[in-house]
Amino acid sequence: EVQLVESGGGLVQTGGSLRLSCALSGFTFDAFSVGWFRQAPGKERERILCISSSPDGGDQIIRNGQFTVSSDFAMNTVYLQMNNLKPEDPAVYYCAAQVRDFSDYSECVDMDMDYWGKGTLVTVSS
Repeated sequence: EVQLVESGGGLVQTGGSLRLSCALSGFTFDAFSVGWFRQAPGKERERILCISSSPDGGDQIIRNGQFTVSSDFAMNTVYLQMNNLKPEDPAVYYCAAQVRDFSDYSECVDMDMDYWGKGTLVTVSS
């Protein structure tokens, strides 16, 4: 059974940092993408970053503003580093995985994801 489990959420002060982890268990696919999403109260879920496995199995790092996603595919773990957290960042943060072919390009579109974790709550205090 495939399971995605997020961890690392919690309370942090404005300007602080957190690193979230997404552990993929029962995951035997070689070609896949993992996305980080978040959903704040009363808002739609939004995608943060997406990372994909490659045929050589190498790990990757993708940065976008305050967020960095990185992989440790040997450990079946994907991380989300969040820096300079702001009052608008509190949300439940989810990871999700999409099984694909290596020839396919994935942007981790919400509706295309095959497996979801239950989320981890991030709270930012002022």
